[in-house]
Amino acid sequence: MNSIAAHMISNLTSCARFPGQLNVDIGEVTTNLVPFPKVHFVMSSISPLYTLSDVAAAARTKNIDQTFSSAFSKDNQLCTGNPLQSKYLACALLVRGGIQLSDVNRNISRMMGQLDMVHWNQEGFKVGLCSVPPVKHPYSVLCLSNNCCVRSTFRKMEQRFRTLYDKRRAFVHHYTQYVEESHFSESLEIIRAIQDDYSQLQSAGTLHSISDESEISATQQRQGQYTPRSIYAPVI
Repeated sequence: MNSIAAHMISNLTSCARFPGQLNVDIGEVTTNLVPFPKVHFVMSSISPLYTLSDVAAAARTKNIDQTFSSAFSKDNQLCTGNPLQSKYLACALLVRGGIQLSDVNRNISRMMGQLDMVHWNQEGFKVGLCSVPPVKHPYSVLCLSNNCCVRSTFRKMEQRFRTLYDKRRAFVHHYTQYVEESHFSESLEIIRAIQDDYSQLQSAGTLHSISDESEISATQQRQGQYTPRSIYAPVI
């Protein structure tokens, strides 16, 4: 697990460390991935997905198109979820190695028919190209997506918390020495609110609690007029 997490972080920061024909920094990525302040939880996936100890795994990805397809697959996500069955708010593709911009554009066009993008951000892709490949493979793709399927992660988190807290108050005494017990209920409400926000976006494509003036259109994002009010929060 540590090797996979290190692989993800290495790909995330590659554009800042190595040359490339289309380098981006993390600030640019977060600007494009966070359309509303409250929904800043980003899922990550890597293709090919392998550890440095598994030398043969990298060779199983045969071509560039397969690499891009795998990056959107549920099997390559670093947390449980299937983004192809939920709505995309935005997406970033950070590519390393011998992949040209034309390859990226072709695969984005190819995948668009499978992705359910919100109506106000139909072209919500940010692309970064780094010329230096990862270790033991000629190229790789890191896909960062703000997708509504992340709400299932918070649902499971809530269920596990309630199993311990509601019935047994297990381990609570370790925390009440330092914080009020009411903080547990407040944190639970925050988790529920996050689920509600993503559920609204999944069903309606926007947040009912956001005013019309603050809704972000696809045109604003393409013209670089949007400034996010949140931080990047990856889920791995």
